Amino acid sequence: MSRLNERHAGTAAVVTGGAQGVGFAIARQLVEEGAGRIMLAGRDPAKGEKAVAELKAIGASDVAFTQVDLKDPEACLGLIETAVARFGAVNALVNAAALGARGTLLDTSVTLWDEMFDTNTRAPFFLMQGFVKHRIAAGGGGAIVNILSQCAHCGQSYLSPYSASKGALATLTKNVANAYRGQRIRCNAILPGWMDTPGEDATQRRFHGATDGWLERSEAAQPMGQLCKPHQLAGLASYLLCDDAAGVVTGALIDYDQNVPGSYPE
Repeated sequence: MSRLNERHAGTAAVVTGGAQGVGFAIARQLVEEGAGRIMLAGRDPAKGEKAVAELKAIGASDVAFTQVDLKDPEACLGLIETAVARFGAVNALVNAAALGARGTLLDTSVTLWDEMFDTNTRAPFFLMQGFVKHRIAAGGGGAIVNILSQCAHCGQSYLSPYSASKGALATLTKNVANAYRGQRIRCNAILPGWMDTPGEDATQRRFHGATDGWLERSEAAQPMGQLCKPHQLAGLASYLLCDDAAGVVTGALIDYDQNVPGSYPE
């Protein structure tokens, strides 16, 4: 097995949502473990440029940001083509970008439903389509990690369409894993619980009236005294993306939380 800090020396990755939060944490972890070629994708060029600079500063040899509207399937397919044209080949895909807007069964509009599924389910579908086609043409191999959510198990009442979109992606993860295991293309998913990210801070303030200090108060109430941290999750994603480390692991939906699904107060 390769040394930990070199095990991604041959990795060329596409990471959506890569300019901040979980996506950036995973991209950084890959670079710290030897990956030199990283294509970040997102909506905000300013954040993208900042992320590119940070990755270059820690040793990435070829890293770029592409502004992509993930609601456009052609743009998703084009992202894979752009990365392949730049790097020659791509062997890792991370679908971390997602829309997390609020909506219940009763107040979700058709527009919100479509936006949720277009971003959280259809975009990963076509990104994986482009990636798998490329990997098959290259002779097989490669790894996909989809970032889901504990909401795929159920979710709060105000996350009805979000939960549905993540549940669909959970099934899709297993379907892709099963369909292309013969080509040695592995596809796994991580289902994080409540996470400490810049996006979550904005969400708490916008939808839940959170004030300064909300994070500290929330963490104090958690069983392990913290919310899930992107840099910790990134280590798991890196493992799943490494063939030498993860071996034959495919089709796994890994719960990443301090609360256990199916448990009840005693």
